[in-house]
Amino acid sequence: MTRFTTSADGTEIAYSITGSGPALILVDGAMCHRKFGPTTELASVLDKNFTVYTYDRRGRGETGDGATPWSLEREVEDIDALIKVAGGSAFVFGVSSGAVLAMEAASRLPGITRLALYEAPFVVDDTYTPRPGDIVQTMNELLARGDRSGMLTKFMKIVGAPGFGVAIMKLTPMWKKLKLVAHTLPWDLTILGDDGRGSKLPADRWNVKVPTLAMDGGKSPEYLRNAMKNVAEVVGKDVEHRTLPGQTHMYKSSVMAPELVEFFSRAQRTAGPIA
Repeated sequence: MTRFTTSADGTEIAYSITGSGPALILVDGAMCHRKFGPTTELASVLDKNFTVYTYDRRGRGETGDGATPWSLEREVEDIDALIKVAGGSAFVFGVSSGAVLAMEAASRLPGITRLALYEAPFVVDDTYTPRPGDIVQTMNELLARGDRSGMLTKFMKIVGAPGFGVAIMKLTPMWKKLKLVAHTLPWDLTILGDDGRGSKLPADRWNVKVPTLAMDGGKSPEYLRNAMKNVAEVVGKDVEHRTLPGQTHMYKSSVMAPELVEFFSRAQRTAGPIA
């Protein structure tokens, strides 16, 4: 069942709740939402241990584009609105660009008590082609021309999808679904910032003061694994890094769920910020 909560700017955020136990909010990556992406399946596995909140980020699913122009601050406020629904505190798990959003939120919101991250798509060395410096501008120009298919094609090229695979995707119903949320791509690319140019992450970009788990997949590209090692070095002081054997950027819920249950349920972890 879809529920709604109101963010600080008046935007109605669509969300679902399943399970019981400590609150856990799942933050999707680019173009994903409750009806299109991995979080709903993951929630169905995690709800044996947690009260799991899945939600549609701005511009996706049943959440509108926003009552005010998009900004990173508005997306952080959306997570804060869900934390308030959850009773004032929650664990958070973010995937891909959603992992970056989760780090931003954890740096600003005291209600996040533990944080888990999977494969923030930074490029921190020479193991992958840097993102173009003008990619957000290019995406906005394509959007202004109404070329959502062009936006998707450009994005797929950036993330390394083979040309023949993109050509096949254009013939499937999935492409139509992706076009509906293509206008959110500049937003996710803005959240990533300049940290896709092949340089190490700034040591002072985030200030996460809660226990954090940074994860990547053993079969994922080297640049993603290196990015998460770098994230673990700079995101906060109480951070551990794990590589999940056999996993790619499209993780399996049956593998991810036990990692999250173990991390979030550790009795020795404190629920509040580190002093």
